[in-house]
Amino acid sequence: MAFREYGSYDAVGLAGLVRNKQVTPRELLDEAIARTAKVDPQINAVVVKHYDYAERQIAQGLPDGPFTGVPFLLKDLDLLEGTCTTSGATILKDFVADHSGTLAQRFLDAGVSIFGKSSSPEFGLMPTTESRLFGPTRNPWNLAHSSGGSSGGAAAAVAARILPVAHASDGGGSIRIPASACGVFGMKPSRARNPLGPDRGEGWGGFSCGHVVSISVRDSAVMMDAIHGPEPSSPYVAPMPERPFSQEVGRDPGRLRIAFTDKSPYGEAIDPEIAAATREIAGLLVGLGHHVEERAPVLAADPAAVMATIVGGNTALTVRLIEQKLGRAATPDDLEVLTLASAYNAQKTTATDYVAAQLAAFQISRGLAAFFESCDVFLCPTLCAPPLRIGELNTMSDDLSHIAPILRRYMPGTAMFNMSGQPAMSVPLAWNKAGLPLGMMFSGKFGDEATLFRLAGQLEQAGPWQDRRPPVCA
Repeated sequence: MAFREYGSYDAVGLAGLVRNKQVTPRELLDEAIARTAKVDPQINAVVVKHYDYAERQIAQGLPDGPFTGVPFLLKDLDLLEGTCTTSGATILKDFVADHSGTLAQRFLDAGVSIFGKSSSPEFGLMPTTESRLFGPTRNPWNLAHSSGGSSGGAAAAVAARILPVAHASDGGGSIRIPASACGVFGMKPSRARNPLGPDRGEGWGGFSCGHVVSISVRDSAVMMDAIHGPEPSSPYVAPMPERPFSQEVGRDPGRLRIAFTDKSPYGEAIDPEIAAATREIAGLLVGLGHHVEERAPVLAADPAAVMATIVGGNTALTVRLIEQKLGRAATPDDLEVLTLASAYNAQKTTATDYVAAQLAAFQISRGLAAFFESCDVFLCPTLCAPPLRIGELNTMSDDLSHIAPILRRYMPGTAMFNMSGQPAMSVPLAWNKAGLPLGMMFSGKFGDEATLFRLAGQLEQAGPWQDRRPPVCA
């Protein structure tokens, strides 16, 4: 490898080297490609490789942005003109986009060179990345375990130091879950902070949003500065920040009121090592001068039931559109059993059921808003069990009854903040005795990424994670 120090830089640092002419964008791209060749056969994170696209970008001249010359991966759910986007589905393995998504274009405008797509489960439906089309994406900390999902390829690639930052998206936890599983930083922004067009105004009834996973906090903040803001078709907008998000990192957060819990929102016990780690981080926060008390919001409805109806309805539409293009009904040869079952079950619900689910999501949101009137930040585990083992969730099984209990045990606390639209981040602050990362989730008031970035910067100084490398690392 030509640039041995590559892995010690975050994306802002790499861009600085390009800006100062210490390294060229082509040298950084070659390094990312070499690192992909070295570790991707083990982790299977970069499933669509279009190195020629990035080479053409560089040859034509990259825009002058905060990340000029930095190699980048787009999640394999988003469109980039002239490149293949499969959404993890066998039926779409040869689909080539005829236009780019708004977010993809903003990444391009920030100066990155997009050399491939990171893996996702089929249509982003699972908290593990094990599509039938590409096979499992493995966790660099232990290859027997999942990298999380649905942005599992992005988090695994960043953790393995193929690159320092990568696109991710989150409709029920899909930035935070893989960030936790892979030991990287992942911020889910407020609803409407970042654009979702031009083909849609919102995803999954307003639950879904896009951003990145990264090694450093500042990469996440600088990227949000580069890509946030409405587009002409935005149905609503997020509150404008008081100052650039990048200026929040390193700013004193002051004495925050932080509530925390080491329990599942269903009141169930969680993995004891994760519970102990949560209490340890609560103690760290006290030591940093924050006011910390143990309490948790009471939810007005079951987030899992809401997700099943809202996501099921959206999945049914996706399947319908595919079937219209096929001119026939989709079969398990085209789509995974879970996708077809979700669509079929949604067809048995009514428009009234869908509106009732929206109302339940609003009731959850209203309860969370009331809870945050008396605190600034809420801490809980990102995941209530260690990263799943490969194969625990089988989306091609004839019997899918195993899935709901695993989801309830594994990721009970993420989706509520998709429903409320509040920002939430997973911070890599703990590892269990087996060496697997345990992310801590911090949630803030709607529109208040600033407080979370200030706190994340403080935690990054107090418990730095960038020098912790997984066994599988480029």
